[in-house]
Amino acid sequence: MAKKSILNKKSIAFLEKYLNNAAPTGYEWEGQKIWMDYLKPYVDTFITDTYGTAVGIINPDAKYKVVIEGHADEISWYVNYITDEGLIYVIRNGGSDHQIAPSKVVNIHTKKGIVKGLFGWPAIHTRKGTSEKAPKLDNIFIDVGCTTKEEVLKLGVHVGCVITYPDEFHILNKDKFVCRAIDNRAGGFMIAEVARLLHENKKKLPFGLYITNSVQEEIGLRGAEMITHTIKPNVAIVTDVCHDTTTPMIEKKTEGETKMGDGPVITYAPAVQQKLRDLITDTAEANNIPFQRMASSRATGTDTDAFAYSNGGVASALISLPLRYMHTTVEMVHRDDVENVIKLIYETLLKIEDGEDFSYFK
Repeated sequence: MAKKSILNKKSIAFLEKYLNNAAPTGYEWEGQKIWMDYLKPYVDTFITDTYGTAVGIINPDAKYKVVIEGHADEISWYVNYITDEGLIYVIRNGGSDHQIAPSKVVNIHTKKGIVKGLFGWPAIHTRKGTSEKAPKLDNIFIDVGCTTKEEVLKLGVHVGCVITYPDEFHILNKDKFVCRAIDNRAGGFMIAEVARLLHENKKKLPFGLYITNSVQEEIGLRGAEMITHTIKPNVAIVTDVCHDTTTPMIEKKTEGETKMGDGPVITYAPAVQQKLRDLITDTAEANNIPFQRMASSRATGTDTDAFAYSNGGVASALISLPLRYMHTTVEMVHRDDVENVIKLIYETLLKIEDGEDFSYFK
């Protein structure tokens, strides 16, 4: 007998629309509008901050506050230099991969709208043996079909315009979600689904729940760093992606072993509060939710760090979604893992019953 999916047609339609919309670091506004519109029926109110982090709140008057969080931004490029011949050189906005750029089509965002371009690269016939150069930040370039700088400027393209890839959502082999920006708009999707399940199942929480979609994670956890001081939470459960380390050219001895399809990944790290992590693993075991473990020696590299070390210390934990091909345009996750992250966060929230003093987490 097939198991019942917690994702419905409306959920998948939202995921597709949300992923396909461009939301590069610093320019997350339109994506946040899509996210808030979907979340609106399931929360009591919203707050936003000046840089665009959005928070849907259930029980806004409650004394004790629990955050569930993902981040909304995607990696991108900036126009950095336009040559006299009309070619464009770029710098990173987040961890964009220079090696995948050649031959990729791009969208350049301007006040006049999207300008199409492409990362050009010399034909294989012209590249000679040992002198062949690999793609690097100083030699990849964008061609928008212009032959002069003046033509480029007339299109509305100027230094500082942000550049994204247009690759859109699709489902591979029935249960693999593929798109750019799954890192980490999948997180925003999953926490929104938690809110939907709480609403549809008529669950009442003894604390305020702050469903938080932070901006600017890709350039240093900046959105979470700002919003945690606004919310001042007692507990934060963060979701992000981690590597599927079973694909070629990844060394498990250094990266650990985590696999797409084997369940959510729970992190062990100094920023992860032990009692909260144990509550999550106990909840997974009690509900037969498969999960994996990973270790981070110093920082998790996620918004968990920003929440944990704020406001005198916030009990924080990280639940990750295993992902293949991070920071490419073909990021891939397993539908079962997406559903199990949602289930694990949902069931963990139902276990947090001490709304009086939260002494469990002290």
